[in-house]
Amino acid sequence: MATTIGDWVAGARPRTLPTAVAPVAVGTASAGALGSCRPGYALLALGVALSLQVAVNYANDYSDGVRGTDANRIGPERLVASGKARPSTVRMAAMLAFLVGSLFGVALTVCSGQWALLAIGAVAILAAWTYTGTSRPYGYGGWGEPSVFVFFGLVATLGTMISQAGTITWWAIVASVGVGLHAVAMLLVNNLRDRESDLLAGKRTLAVRLGDRLARHFFAACITLPLVASSVVAFAQPWALLTLLLLLPSVLTALTVVAGLRGRALAVVFASESALGLLYGMLLAIGIAIG
Repeated sequence: MATTIGDWVAGARPRTLPTAVAPVAVGTASAGALGSCRPGYALLALGVALSLQVAVNYANDYSDGVRGTDANRIGPERLVASGKARPSTVRMAAMLAFLVGSLFGVALTVCSGQWALLAIGAVAILAAWTYTGTSRPYGYGGWGEPSVFVFFGLVATLGTMISQAGTITWWAIVASVGVGLHAVAMLLVNNLRDRESDLLAGKRTLAVRLGDRLARHFFAACITLPLVASSVVAFAQPWALLTLLLLLPSVLTALTVVAGLRGRALAVVFASESALGLLYGMLLAIGIAIG
């Protein structure tokens, strides 16, 4: 079976890409609030974030596929598990995406002069691969969500800001928390959907470890607490309150999951959270930029 361009695009999981776009937007706006917005640096940071997100998606596809973890999953077909692509080819695609992200990262470091970004980038790549790519992947032990919070929340947002402004502020840290929580919510709803198959496969994701009820309430917290975070940011950047426009859809999405939506129906929630996470990041960035 020949692998089509559409298969590779689907394998890159486009709906996860807002977790790469939102932190760069917020980090750039935060630098702009200090009078240091550098669009070229922002594009390099976006290149890093998008490349690493695609890389970890392909790496996850490869590792889960060769382990057989994806054999009975509910969600969309994966390249390796479905037989649409050879494992070695998917692994190569992951390595290529890591390489592209590394090149963007080196360029950003050299241009900004923030050499610590090299070490941070190396740790991010290591975390992306070891998520599922070792004999003892931490993603199988319930640490996927904390990792996503750190790297697609704190690191991506504040790293973008540092590359442009050379510093961070307390309110930018709080803003990065809100962005990170939305990234956690995306992964959590995905793991909620696959909870039963993951349990059978021995994959102890956070949704498995918490149990169904607690995992659903944790998702509700992750999707609503960002609004609290942006309200705190508003003490320094009042227009951050623009994010409260998302109060109703956030609450409705949270209640839908808490009510017990299951299986393939959670794909709708995943799509909704993808949009909410992106809108949250954009509204927060606009609010900070206006401020």
